[in-house]
Amino acid sequence: MKKTSKTNNEITHHVDLCVGGKLNPTALGWSRRPLIRPNVSGHFLRKKKWNYWAVMNDVCFFSVTISNIDYLGLASVFFLDLESKAFFEEKVITPFGIGCDLPETIYESVSFRSRRLILELQSDQESVSMNVSVANTNLGRVDAQLKVYWSSYESLTVVVPWSWRKFQLTTKCVGLPVEGTVIVGNRIYEFDVSRSFATLDFGRGVWKYRTFWNWASFATIVNKNVVGINLGAGWTDGTGTNENAIFVNGRVFKIKSDVAFDYDVEDLFKPWHIYTKSSDEVELEFYPIFERRSKNNLILVSSETHQMIGKFKGFVRVENGSLYIVEDALGWSEEHRARW
Repeated sequence: MKKTSKTNNEITHHVDLCVGGKLNPTALGWSRRPLIRPNVSGHFLRKKKWNYWAVMNDVCFFSVTISNIDYLGLASVFFLDLESKAFFEEKVITPFGIGCDLPETIYESVSFRSRRLILELQSDQESVSMNVSVANTNLGRVDAQLKVYWSSYESLTVVVPWSWRKFQLTTKCVGLPVEGTVIVGNRIYEFDVSRSFATLDFGRGVWKYRTFWNWASFATIVNKNVVGINLGAGWTDGTGTNENAIFVNGRVFKIKSDVAFDYDVEDLFKPWHIYTKSSDEVELEFYPIFERRSKNNLILVSSETHQMIGKFKGFVRVENGSLYIVEDALGWSEEHRARW
């Protein structure tokens, strides 16, 4: 697909992602509200859809995923105690996405139920209520009741075009306030709305068979400001757009520059250097403390993710010149490879 300046346009009105199953040219660009409706249809066995939530505070990291990649569905829950490194991950895979029905907008509810796992994400324009139960893990039974608030917060929606028939819409919400509890075995983890953060990765599209990406995100408090980032590379290379942005107090500052991820592929626990290639907006060092490795191999379909949980140090600079010095910001940086 020929690069076009339209990929950096800010979209300010509602528009459909697809026309007749192909990418709608008027949907090329990005928006600070989820204005682009991912009405993806057709493309038998090629569609990829997911809702991923990560919730964190200074004590633990908790995430929930419901995904449907046409030929299979996946529901999963992941938990990490940051001090003890107590960890569990529960997954349920279903053929042809059975039970993993995903709607077109972030404001619609999503649920998954099985004997092992119950996920209920009740969404509207104001908030998301998460009710999660895992009957049995290596840490005991798990029950989570969390509420995420997003009505006054901007998000980043980007359309990434590989061609008119292969494309992805992604919406990232970073630094959202969250409150509630996660009960793991006999321990209760409390989430205080003033110092706990949630991140949403909402994806809908038609992907290439072979995929690689890096993705980094964090949210923290800097001088009473809530500062977060979303940075990506690999999967957007050569498309004329990216998913890079800084979030400050619920406002999005889009980054035009691509981002470099410099790290040792042989030792992912060594510090990572992450920075904007053609600007001075991002200069970060990332120090991993835990590796979540997820690997699936179903012959024709395979994926491998190394999600490194850790701390960020450095600075981010927004377009108005404000500089935010980051110290020990909890988040993650990851490497993902797939044939899907």
